[in-house]
Amino acid sequence: MKDLGQLFHDAMIDIYLRAKRECKYTASRFLQMVTEKGGIEAARALIQKDGGTEGFTKLWELRRLDLSVEALVLQEQYRELFTDQERTLCRDRLEKYGYKF
Repeated sequence: MKDLGQLFHDAMIDIYLRAKRECKYTASRFLQMVTEKGGIEAARALIQKDGGTEGFTKLWELRRLDLSVEALVLQEQYRELFTDQERTLCRDRLEKYGYKF
């Protein structure tokens, strides 16, 4: 059985693949970061970026914030992987861009 960190890593790869398949959006730098740092550390780096990322903006333009790292971090099953502060950053960013929970 996979541990929670590996499940999250796999979910990060999955949102990349879904964005590519469903939106025709290829986030190569995102995939590279996840591959190099691992899913959890890549997520932390991305959500800490002041003002968000180009990828987040692109997903907002495509009306697919459900495929964002921020939405993934907030999934209940991954709660223990992230701090309250990290989850708050995600929630605030998503709310700012009109994401409906």
